[in-house]
Amino acid sequence: MNKIELLAPAGDFEKLKIAYLYGADAVYIGGRNYSLRANAKNFSLNEMKEAVEYAHALQKKIYVTVNIVFHESNLNGLEEYLKALDEIKIDAIIASDIIVLTTAKRLGVTYELHLSTQSSVLNEGAALFYKNLGVTRIVLAREANKEDIRAIKKRTGLELECFIHGAMCTSISGRCVLSNYCTNRDANRGGCAQVCRWLFQSELSIHPFSMTSKDLNLIPHIQEMIEIGVNSFKVEGRMRGIYYIATVILTYRRLIDAIEKKRLTTSLANYSLAILNRCANRESTPQFFTKLPTEKEQYFLGRDEISNQDFLGLVMDYDEKNRLVIIEERNIFHKGDIVEFFGPHMEQFTITLQDFYNEENELIEVANHPGMLVKIPISIKLEKFDMMRIKQFDIQDF
Repeated sequence: MNKIELLAPAGDFEKLKIAYLYGADAVYIGGRNYSLRANAKNFSLNEMKEAVEYAHALQKKIYVTVNIVFHESNLNGLEEYLKALDEIKIDAIIASDIIVLTTAKRLGVTYELHLSTQSSVLNEGAALFYKNLGVTRIVLAREANKEDIRAIKKRTGLELECFIHGAMCTSISGRCVLSNYCTNRDANRGGCAQVCRWLFQSELSIHPFSMTSKDLNLIPHIQEMIEIGVNSFKVEGRMRGIYYIATVILTYRRLIDAIEKKRLTTSLANYSLAILNRCANRESTPQFFTKLPTEKEQYFLGRDEISNQDFLGLVMDYDEKNRLVIIEERNIFHKGDIVEFFGPHMEQFTITLQDFYNEENELIEVANHPGMLVKIPISIKLEKFDMMRIKQFDIQDF
């Protein structure tokens, strides 16, 4: 079995560090230009250089999205940008427009060329066309089913990357003009206003309707995807926070590792699915992998998106002498709450909060100021960037 890559999103440097720490083999980021997530913080060239050095010191990879659809005005500075990316030694770009691929090839860059999902590749002919342009990896359209994936792998020999988790696009892999039409923001140049998630009123119904897809979640099919030749599993979410990234990446990391070691159990698979379904505020489904989606994979008559408050605190330090963990509070918690700690180098454990203290060592019964430091007596040594959340599930329950 080939080594399977777990690829994480990172909208800024903090998220990049969390992604690597929690088990990502590679991270994809966007620059301040030419990236489809224009509303993310994104990276300057200097920040990219620092990120590349950080990643390579960990023996991990970093990919940069150059995946907008280029109009003439967007071509200004493209060559200089592609050269600059080569100079800072990124591992690959993710591009959708032929002008980017041909320009990079003409410049003789040393990084790999990965084709973005925006190009909507669903067949071997398209994959071979891009292979002839120098592409070494195809990020398949989210609409690819398992037979598409199997055939493309067998007949092209290309590396294949598939999205396994995160938001879907109502249009085909992002080729949407709703945002342009409704808000004059170009979705294919980074300005998507997510119009498909708006509620619309129809004279034919008393209920408002939407066109929203439920999220993608391929936990039930990970082993099958490995067997048919997928090389890289990609998580969507450059706009997501560190708790989401940590939870999703750690869950898939442990699942993939169990598969590679032939230790996957039904209990672990079901537990992983439950954790991920709780992590986001939208329902999830495998979408296109085994069948065409139906009304059950969509939201038509609205939905409840309650902001997830499970993330209670981020571990900042551990006082070994006094056996106190120092937590940066992220959501309110109280004395008597049942919480659990998890992290990349530990088995999660559960406690009931009893006495805990503020920065002035005053005994408190509630932490209700985001960012405040709280000291909690715990005998188990914790590491920086471990996390505390509301008690969720035990694997024994599955």
